[in-house]
Amino acid sequence: MKARSLGALVALAVFGLDQLTKWIVTGPLGVNHVGDQLYLLRFFQFTYTQNIGISLGLLNATTEVGRWMLVALTSAIAIGVAVWMGREKNRVDQAALGMVLGGALGNILDRTLHGYVVDFADLHFGSWRPFLIFNVGDAAISIAVVILLLRAFVSRKDQSKGSGPEETIEHA
Repeated sequence: MKARSLGALVALAVFGLDQLTKWIVTGPLGVNHVGDQLYLLRFFQFTYTQNIGISLGLLNATTEVGRWMLVALTSAIAIGVAVWMGREKNRVDQAALGMVLGGALGNILDRTLHGYVVDFADLHFGSWRPFLIFNVGDAAISIAVVILLLRAFVSRKDQSKGSGPEETIEHA
């Protein structure tokens, strides 16, 4: 399988899993009104919320114009990620970019259909919440960013030693 196909498959898988989990939580499980909760574990529950902004409550789109501007902005970013993914040769980076793209597309679809992004995953330890309530797409984007940052750091470190990770991964 070509690396470029890997990124597209990962994007499709993340997008599908994001939409499937949102449907299961809001449909069959009935967690579909703001504040509805379903306790699963002492540290994890489903808590339904409607996110009208982007990460960390930034750029809240409180009007229709704001909503569509946010759709346009996130779509432009998704296009940029897709172009980068199409040019990327490293398989790890391809997969990570596919995670970003799939998560972004899931959230763009939500915002387009509903005017907000459905978030439901609520990880907490007592009253401490290390993350805001999120969804599968958000988790995929966050994990992918960490992977890309780590790879960039490792790549820079390897280049200073005279060997690039692309050489070792491509020939493995």
